[in-house]
Amino acid sequence: MAEPDPKDSLEAATRATRSLQGLSTELTARVPQLLEAMRSVGTGLELHSTLDRICETAAELADARYAAIGVVDDTGEGLSDFVTHGVPEDVAREIGHRPDGHKGLLGALIHDPVPLRLADLTADPRAAGFPPGHPRMRTFLGVPIRVQGEIFGNLYLAEKRGGTEFNDYDLHMVRVLATEAGIAIGNARLYEAARQRERWIDGSVAVTTALLSGGDADDALSVVAEQARRLADSAAGIVLLPTPEGGLEIVAVSAENPSDSLGVIVPPESAVAAMLFDGQAVFVDDLASDGRMVTRLADQFGPSMLLPLQSGGRVLGALATPRGRGERPFTEAERTLATQFASQAALALMMAEAQRDRERLAVYEDRDRIARDLHDLVIQRLFATGMMLESAQRRSVVPEVTTGVGRAVDELDVTIQEIRTAIFALQQEPAEVPSGLRTRVLREINMAAVPLGFKPSHHFVGPVDSLVGELTGKNLIAALREALSNAFRHAGASLIDVVVDATVTLPDGRDGVRLSVADDGVGIPEGGRRSGLRNLARRAESLGGASWFGPGIGEGGGGATVVWEAPL
Repeated sequence: MAEPDPKDSLEAATRATRSLQGLSTELTARVPQLLEAMRSVGTGLELHSTLDRICETAAELADARYAAIGVVDDTGEGLSDFVTHGVPEDVAREIGHRPDGHKGLLGALIHDPVPLRLADLTADPRAAGFPPGHPRMRTFLGVPIRVQGEIFGNLYLAEKRGGTEFNDYDLHMVRVLATEAGIAIGNARLYEAARQRERWIDGSVAVTTALLSGGDADDALSVVAEQARRLADSAAGIVLLPTPEGGLEIVAVSAENPSDSLGVIVPPESAVAAMLFDGQAVFVDDLASDGRMVTRLADQFGPSMLLPLQSGGRVLGALATPRGRGERPFTEAERTLATQFASQAALALMMAEAQRDRERLAVYEDRDRIARDLHDLVIQRLFATGMMLESAQRRSVVPEVTTGVGRAVDELDVTIQEIRTAIFALQQEPAEVPSGLRTRVLREINMAAVPLGFKPSHHFVGPVDSLVGELTGKNLIAALREALSNAFRHAGASLIDVVVDATVTLPDGRDGVRLSVADDGVGIPEGGRRSGLRNLARRAESLGGASWFGPGIGEGGGGATVVWEAPL
């Protein structure tokens, strides 16, 4: 069966409408236009495009030059959004800040949502005037839009073409359109809410996967910050962890300039820190003007959510998602979804922490076993071999043999001492090691010596312990560990040289520290995996530094040299 022609259906509707008693000829003639407008409004499900379409359709229906929809905010006292039609982009930029609905005719329609028709809106005592650059407007028609019986906002029309006023027919048509618009907006809001929930759920899954993948803990926290920023549509995503003094330190940031925020500490005396540690979410309309915010970052941001990372009654840290100054506040739905996301992220953090504890315990058990085997088997056999060689040396009458055996015995003694040093390093707990950067570097080198089969050489330039800050030092140690791990797994090196230089000057003129790990291995192949190198670069860039690689210290530049640098 053939599909009916839409034009025929429209004509049939027109004929049926004309048969109705009491309907004026002019209004009847405009019913097809109204039906087409209603069909247009009901097309599509994306909320903002639906509002744009309603404005455009209403302007065409009432023959108005300008149209707008003011969306009432959660408080019912102002506007959270203002969508326009007919105002050119350059004019809108010149006008600047959009109306907030707290005064003037727009404010009056918020508090008294009834149809309003004016011949000259500038003459109305409720009018607050126009900002500089605003187009001339006289005739005005305003109609409320209700969604499921509640006020969603108001539809405004201005400047009827031809210089005439909006008449009763215009009012009737726009009221019918506003009813249809309320249905379309309700559907779009349901669709948008479903999509929003789906995005937050997907973000929670991504965070859980990243935290439980066994990767670096700092990288996992960066994933939490990135996902929170994306999902909340905020200017930054910030993860804070407790400090020993009782405050909160920013340890992961997703923003245009993350290095400006990393390491900033919210002091223990902050009221916000106390609330977060108590498990309370903090929602701020304007971070810059809120007296509870005591960090230097507060001046940069406006509406903000600060959420405790809490699971099982334990607060692991906090998550902040601030928006720029002057941007729209977070809705109730966004606050609820963000709170649920923070709870899921906290649960994933606890699971990841438990997983790392299990892995750490397994490593400690392996280290104890290796240390026992080295002591009970290897050293004893080497010692016995040395005694046999000494006995053979005493019986020998050939001077060359005596000398050669003596050198072999000396080498065995050195080897035994090196193995005992390795055993001591394996048995030593991380907590027993002093916290100086030099000591931490040496510890990483000693630990790497066991799987490598030799001890990398090292060299320090400048007073690294006193110059390098804690945040930079922590990331340098992580970079060293990554570089040594790559050398062990991929390079096949027989020689590794580690240099920590705290006297370098970075390209931007700042004082910095540079870590170089050079080897004589196979080098970095073209097209090979770069995940480790990307991790190094990301760490350096988050601090305002850089990372790269070049030729190694093998013959003819063989091997590779990984360089990592950051501000002090």
